[in-house]
Amino acid sequence: MESYVLDCLFCLLPSFLLFLFYVGLHCPRLCGWARVAVRASSWRLWVIICLILQLPLHKEKRTKAEDLKSLETDMVSGQVSDGPKLICKPTALARYLLQHCGSLTKAKLAAWPRGDPHLQTFSSQIFGEHRQKVQFTRDHLLLKDGGIVALDWAIGTRLIELTAKRRWEVKKEHQSVRKTLGCFTSTPPVLLLIPQFWGGMTPHLQLLCSQAMRQGFYVVVFHHRGTAGSPLTTTRLTEFGDPSDLEQAVTYVHSRHPSSVLVAVSEGSGSGVLLSYLGERGSSTCITAAAAISPVLLGQLWFESAMPPIYHWGVLFHRKMQLSRYASSFQGSLDVDRALRSSSLRDFEEALFCSPTKKAFPSNERSLNPSYSSLRGFSPTAAWALGERANPAQDWENYWGRNEPLRDADEMSVPVLCICSSDDPLLPPTSMLPLSLFQSNPYFLLALTDKGGHCGFTLEASKDINDGKPRNEEEEEGVWSHTAILEYLKVVSDFLKEAEGDWKSWGGQLETNSLKGQKGRMNVTALPRRRRGAMMKRSRTQPAEQSALDDADGDLFTWKRSYTR
Repeated sequence: MESYVLDCLFCLLPSFLLFLFYVGLHCPRLCGWARVAVRASSWRLWVIICLILQLPLHKEKRTKAEDLKSLETDMVSGQVSDGPKLICKPTALARYLLQHCGSLTKAKLAAWPRGDPHLQTFSSQIFGEHRQKVQFTRDHLLLKDGGIVALDWAIGTRLIELTAKRRWEVKKEHQSVRKTLGCFTSTPPVLLLIPQFWGGMTPHLQLLCSQAMRQGFYVVVFHHRGTAGSPLTTTRLTEFGDPSDLEQAVTYVHSRHPSSVLVAVSEGSGSGVLLSYLGERGSSTCITAAAAISPVLLGQLWFESAMPPIYHWGVLFHRKMQLSRYASSFQGSLDVDRALRSSSLRDFEEALFCSPTKKAFPSNERSLNPSYSSLRGFSPTAAWALGERANPAQDWENYWGRNEPLRDADEMSVPVLCICSSDDPLLPPTSMLPLSLFQSNPYFLLALTDKGGHCGFTLEASKDINDGKPRNEEEEEGVWSHTAILEYLKVVSDFLKEAEGDWKSWGGQLETNSLKGQKGRMNVTALPRRRRGAMMKRSRTQPAEQSALDDADGDLFTWKRSYTR
């Protein structure tokens, strides 16, 4: 009898477990307990993995006092708690962005596990999804020194091809959007993307390309020489902050679309070239606005700072693989063996560009000394075109004297938005950020988040309030940095358009007053000399948010470029 009862219980056990599972799914309290248990066990497992891989842990722990202080700050600044914090000088552009660019300061980033900085870094740089892979057509641009860089023009995605019919139905709406983004013309703007310094298209850039194309941008990706499959035709590699290749690429892109507004976005270490270019060109650049996602603002500090081993060895291995492809070609001009034996990024960079075995000629003898040309593989004409960069740096400090991204920050005349995260595992801590630069220079803006990883910034999964359905993937990619940057570029274009109109209107008034003075034969030499800023000051009757000529602190400032450099 007992065996019969046990057999019956054993047979009914699967059905009983299924019944308990069914009851548990319909009991909110049990589901909550199960989620907490799974989350706790997953966190402990992830802690063990991070300890094995020597990855720093980032877990949010805030007290009630900190929450109250954050709430008071949010009520004053209008920013969302735990959202991005905009750090900049209080100018007319900053006020305009706070009023018209809502995504820049209002975003709910994903929590753990989707918001873990290491998981976001891996997914954005290596293991991201490619379901909307962008198709490109490549142009090879011949440079002045004989080198070649690759320019990939985005021509479409699978999602765009599937929705072409629906786009044709809303053509008028898209034409109005493109006209707004185009700022001064009805032609679509051109978005120039600059990948990481070591090259290659990441899933992060793939998503940005597809989202920008759906908003009406012409997208072109700039690849450094010798990266992303582009041929290397000279015995010269690009230094970290050398903007000469980018300068020629920008000129070429602008010549292909002279009527379009040109904007630029860099990813990670690619900001070294972008910021160097904007600083060296000053007000003569063709770029209207720029942005940098997880930028390397202090290049020397980044190379000398400690990085988690898995990231450090991954980047170093990738760079050594690129160099090994051309090891035989560089034997006569670079210390390849020393670079391949290096154990850090600093040693690798120093071996390539600061090699003590290479003779350095004075700058006034570069183009005239034939032995120097044969030493580096440059012709005298190419050596003259390269300037001081044709000569190897004397030491590590001299190398960063000419390659630091912010060396010419005072000369920049283009608004630059930098998006950084406090838990970025590839960059130095946020305490090392040059906050004084963002607080004093009107062209620099910093959006700082508590979480986001390196080029991650994944948004929290949410549903539409109206119908409870998930967000449409075509409208929202789930990456906050992409949405914020594209909206920022649009708002800045609108702001500069208004500033340009203000400048023309005041110029016309000054010309009219000058003609009246000449007609009345007024003695202009007897009039007291007026400051230029006072002439440009707007009338008090106009709204404050439309003023683009004066700062909040009372200092006069104009966003009109002088084009003097």
